[in-house]
Amino acid sequence: MKKQLLIRDVTLRDGQQSLFATRMNQNQVNRTLPGFKSAGFYAMEVWGGAIPDSIMRYLNENPWDRLENIHKELGDSTLLTALSRGRNLFGYNPYPDSVISGFNRNAIASGITIMRIFDALNDMENIRSTVKYVKENGGIADCTLVYTVDPKYSTREKVKALLHAKVLPTKIFTKDYFLKKAIELQEMGADIITIKDMAGLITPLRAGMLVRMIKQNVSLPLDFHTHCTPGYGLASTLMAIVNGADIVDTSLMSFAGGTSAPAFELIQLFCSRMGIATGVNLESIIQLDQVLRSIRLELKEFDTYKFPREFNILTDKLPRDIDQMMEMAIAYAKADKEDDLLEVCHRIESWFGFPEPDAKICEAEIPGGMYSNMLAQLKALKLEKLLPRALELIPLVRLASGCPPLVTPTSQIVGVQAVNCALDEANGNPAYTTKSIQFVNLVKGVYGQTPVPVDPDFRFRIAGVKREMPFDTKFYKKQENPVFEEYGDVKLALNEKEELLLELFPSVAHEFLKKRMETTYLSEIHSIEEEKQRKLEEEKHKYNILTPDEKQKRLLEGLYNYGWSSAEGETLGLS
Repeated sequence: MKKQLLIRDVTLRDGQQSLFATRMNQNQVNRTLPGFKSAGFYAMEVWGGAIPDSIMRYLNENPWDRLENIHKELGDSTLLTALSRGRNLFGYNPYPDSVISGFNRNAIASGITIMRIFDALNDMENIRSTVKYVKENGGIADCTLVYTVDPKYSTREKVKALLHAKVLPTKIFTKDYFLKKAIELQEMGADIITIKDMAGLITPLRAGMLVRMIKQNVSLPLDFHTHCTPGYGLASTLMAIVNGADIVDTSLMSFAGGTSAPAFELIQLFCSRMGIATGVNLESIIQLDQVLRSIRLELKEFDTYKFPREFNILTDKLPRDIDQMMEMAIAYAKADKEDDLLEVCHRIESWFGFPEPDAKICEAEIPGGMYSNMLAQLKALKLEKLLPRALELIPLVRLASGCPPLVTPTSQIVGVQAVNCALDEANGNPAYTTKSIQFVNLVKGVYGQTPVPVDPDFRFRIAGVKREMPFDTKFYKKQENPVFEEYGDVKLALNEKEELLLELFPSVAHEFLKKRMETTYLSEIHSIEEEKQRKLEEEKHKYNILTPDEKQKRLLEGLYNYGWSSAEGETLGLS
C-alpha cells in the first residue's frame, strides 16, 4: 500500500493574499469552484486571514456570503479551513469569550470544518478558548507552532555589547522550545498540529529535525506550512515530507512561489517519484490551473511577479537535467544535505519560472511583508537611507520587547518601532522617544506573555508600569449597532454575523454595512417608484376604454383611494 500524504490547498486564501493582496472577487472565486470540487484535496484554506477585512474594504463583498457560497458549491468534496489568531481573532487586543464563541460557532455553521488557530507570541493561553469553542461546535482544532528564529545581531551591536559587558542572548527558539509547545497543544485538546512558518524562515535541516522530533513525541497529525520568499520553501517542504509530515500546504502553480507557498505540481512530482499518494485528481488540476492563469491576468495590477511556466503534469516531460535534479533533490533530502538540496531546488524552481530567492529577506531573516512595510514607511518620509540602520535595530527592539516571533501582527509592531528608533537616533533623540501604542501594549503585556520576559525597568520606561498588565476583557466595550431613522429605522447590523463583523472590523464593517444599507434603501425606493408607475400605466389603460361617465367616476375614486396628485391625474389624462 502506498504511503499517503494529505494536501491542504491554500490557493484561495493564503495564495491570493500573498501574491495579489486578496483581490479575488466572488465571480472569480466562483469560476474556480467546479475545478476544486473535482480536485479532491484533503482540505482547502478559503477564509480568515486578510479575507474578511479585504473583501469588505476593497470589493464591497460580505465575508460570510463568500464562505457560505464556497461551502454550498464544494459540499463535502473537501474540508474547508480558516485562519484566526486565537483570542485576538483578527485584531490586536484579545476579545471576551462571547465574541470568540460567537465567531467560531458561526464560522463552523457557515462551512468551516478546520479552524487553524495561532498566536503571534506562541502564548498557548491565547489559543485555549478557541480550541474549546471550535470543538464544542463540531469543528477540528488545528493548533499552530509559529516558527521563528533567534535574533541575528549585527557586528556593530555585538561589539557594543562586549564593550559594555552585556550578553546578547540566543538559543531562545530551540527544538526543545517547539517540542514543549507541541506537547502543550496536544494536552490542550488540539486535533492537528501545524508548524506554521509564515515568514518562510525555516531551513530544510530545521524543518526535517522539527518534523522528526514532533512525530516521535506527539500522536497528532502534523501539518507543515511555509512560504518561498527567502528560497527555502520547496526544499523545506520536501524535507518535511521525507521526515514524516502527514499534511503539507501548497498552492496551485499559478498562485505559488515568491511570497506564496510551494507549488502543488512540484510537490506532486516529488511524491510520484517517492511512491507517495496524494489522492488529488490531476486532470482537474490541469484544467483548474488554466482558470487560475486567466484570473491572475485579471489581477495584473496587484501582481509583481512573472508568470510561471505552463506545465501539464500528466503529459509534459521534464528536460533530462531537470528530471535528474528532481531525483537528486529527493536523495539530498533523505541524506540531510541541505546546501546541495537548496541548490537543485532553486534550479528546478528557476526552470519552472518561479521568482529567485529574495537575498535581502534571507540575510535579514525577517518576513518579506515586514521588510516592505519598513521601506514604505521610510519612503513616505523620504528617508530610505535609514533602512540599513532600522534593520540593524530589529534584533534589539525585538529582544527589548520580549523577543516576539516575527509574524502578523508582531512583525509589523517590531518593524515600525525599529524605524521609529532609527528616526530618533537620526534626530539626536534617545531611543524609544517615538513609540506606537501597539509597541507600548506589547511591552505592557496586553497581547499576552512574550517568549522572553520583558525587563521591568524597560517596561516602566515604555508603558509606565513595572509589572505585566494583561488585557482585562471586563473593560471590553461592545461596538454600537446604531439605528438609522433616515433609512426606515433599520439597524446597521441585521443579524449576529453582521454584529460580529462590527466587533472584529469596526471601521471597515461600519462603512461596508452602511453602504449596503444605503444601496438597499435606494433600491427599495426605486422599486416603489417603478411599482407606482406600473399602476399608473395600468390605470391609464383601463381609463381609456371607459365611457365619459365612467371616466369621471374613476377619476374621483383614484383621487380619493390612491391619493393621486393633479400631475398624476394629468399623466392619465384624467384632468
